[in-house]
Amino acid sequence: MPGQEVPRLFITYAHDSPEHKDRVRDFAEYLRVRIGLDVHLDQWYDNKRRDWSAWAIEQLTEADFVVVIASPDYKRRADGAAPAHEGRGSQFETAILRNDLTKDLRAATERILPVVLHGQSAEDVPAFLNAYSTTRFHVEAFSAEGVAELIAAITGQGAHPMPERGQWLGGRAAESHTEDRVLLANGLPWLASSARIRSGTAQINGVSYADSIVLRPGSGTVESLGFVDIELGGGYRRLTAVAGVLDDADEPFQVGDFRVVLDGTPQAVYRAAFGTPVAIDLDLTDVLKLRLEMCRPDPGSTPSHAQPGNSLRPGRPPELAWGNPSLST
Repeated sequence: MPGQEVPRLFITYAHDSPEHKDRVRDFAEYLRVRIGLDVHLDQWYDNKRRDWSAWAIEQLTEADFVVVIASPDYKRRADGAAPAHEGRGSQFETAILRNDLTKDLRAATERILPVVLHGQSAEDVPAFLNAYSTTRFHVEAFSAEGVAELIAAITGQGAHPMPERGQWLGGRAAESHTEDRVLLANGLPWLASSARIRSGTAQINGVSYADSIVLRPGSGTVESLGFVDIELGGGYRRLTAVAGVLDDADEPFQVGDFRVVLDGTPQAVYRAAFGTPVAIDLDLTDVLKLRLEMCRPDPGSTPSHAQPGNSLRPGRPPELAWGNPSLST
């Protein structure tokens, strides 16, 4: 894992049989050598006399994740069904794990990972790990595919990450599936636009809008008004968009004024603040020409817009966008 701190794992298990010990060691070696995890196993520490209880406490404390290998003997000892003299190490380690779960159930559930190797079953998972109501990891083969789910739990990178949320259409959600929609950022040619306007992705209040109209001037000059003119020809019925301040704005506590101009007639001004975008939905019936404007008002001003003739002035640059402005027929 280049550039990242390698997760540390401690493997706790019972010495059910020589064959089981060998299988656990092979699994640990695969994770350490082939996957590159910082794995620790008792079989690698028998090179000198040591206090095994102190060693176990250190391993359980230092580990980022504890891998519990399910087996009949481990389950009996973990569940308190074995006599005191049997498997003292397993009984000692599982007592600490039960205490961790009692102390912080959510964190310990994510940290303690029950693994069922080939030949074992979910019935061999200790009762305190809730094998049927929480995730368990079946490893049928020591391969990338065999350990994929376990590695996802360790890295937090699953095979199917959640996609970014798109624009919420509210009551128009069902309608949007049947009507034709055109995105203004890339779907129609612009008749004119101010110098610092571009089309691209805008992140507004945690939502990614891939087809946006963005105003982000360079340093030193500030456009008093960003605008786009688009010919509609009377062929569209509605305009929808989300207007707001960009999430990565250098000055996050700014506000922006947004206005739609229909055939030269200005409509109402919408004022949006950082983290508080505005959803816009306007009737475009019979409109021939559309203009979208945005600017950052001077401090203390009422919602109004500068004129295009005053294109550049000193001041604070606006970092605004029309998120996914689109037309419906």
